[in-house]
Amino acid sequence: MISIRIQPPVWQREVRLPATPRAPQRAQALNVAASCVAMAMIVMAAAAPDNSAANRTAAGAAPKSTATNPDRERDFGAYLGSPYTYPSDFHLKKEGVHDLTVKDVNWFTNPFHHPLYYGVRYQSWYTGGRFGTMVDFTHSKAYAPLDQNAKMEGTLEGKPAPGEAKIGDIFKRLEFSHGHNMLTFNGLMRFASFGVLSPYGGIGAGISLPHAEMHLSTDPARTYEYQYTGPAVQALLGLEMRLPTGSVFVEYKFTLADYTAPITHRDGSLLGTDLYNQFTRWWSGEPPPGGFGSVRLTSHQAIGGFLVRFVPAAKSR
Repeated sequence: MISIRIQPPVWQREVRLPATPRAPQRAQALNVAASCVAMAMIVMAAAAPDNSAANRTAAGAAPKSTATNPDRERDFGAYLGSPYTYPSDFHLKKEGVHDLTVKDVNWFTNPFHHPLYYGVRYQSWYTGGRFGTMVDFTHSKAYAPLDQNAKMEGTLEGKPAPGEAKIGDIFKRLEFSHGHNMLTFNGLMRFASFGVLSPYGGIGAGISLPHAEMHLSTDPARTYEYQYTGPAVQALLGLEMRLPTGSVFVEYKFTLADYTAPITHRDGSLLGTDLYNQFTRWWSGEPPPGGFGSVRLTSHQAIGGFLVRFVPAAKSR
């Protein structure tokens, strides 16, 4: 009898949910299609025959394959992937009002939902092809599940926080969904190659530039903008399969980002505009009206992508 009484309301709630608008569905489909087309074009460019004189060892000599002979080169690439982010504490701090810690938030990543998890990178390898540098931009995501029961410590609205509550009882939104974005500068090293298979590793550091969406239930407005929130570091290990003019690669990345995110109660616009507004507020000494949200996001990331290779012309003897 209990199950019979429960089922009708659940079914009714599901029926009453409004249909997803067609425009967002089309936008998501276009986004996925554009990503697939872009990746396919990179693969075609990478697999194309390389008959240019740039790869000749000397004038009139037979072409030297850049697939099996890594040397000085520049690579531009893109990738997709799937991350796992460890649970971590979220700390809300506003002087005299909030000093709340939400324990062990289970951050969801949803890498294949719009907006997609993706990354772009630019690599430069030096003479001999053993050492190089890379600028790497990763667009990951982190969502706090609002239906999660979490332990809480500290104060909220100047009163003792509940010992345990749903995150959705405290926040309308708590996510970095248009980007748990990391921009890093990395050093790279290639290990011994096996034909066209070239393993490599690297380590780097940079900055976190997330697009934050934070909205405390009692706040008058949400925070929805790009922000600089602190440092980021990463380590990586990958395997590159070198094609005639490019590469296909798979890679494991470990990333760590410390956030101190201002809660500004404003909707932002472009990255540059949002960062300028953040800088001018900091320069004036004006604290953000909602305080700060702090968290450490630690992630494993498995990625795969494509590189297009640009090799300088060899000098004639």
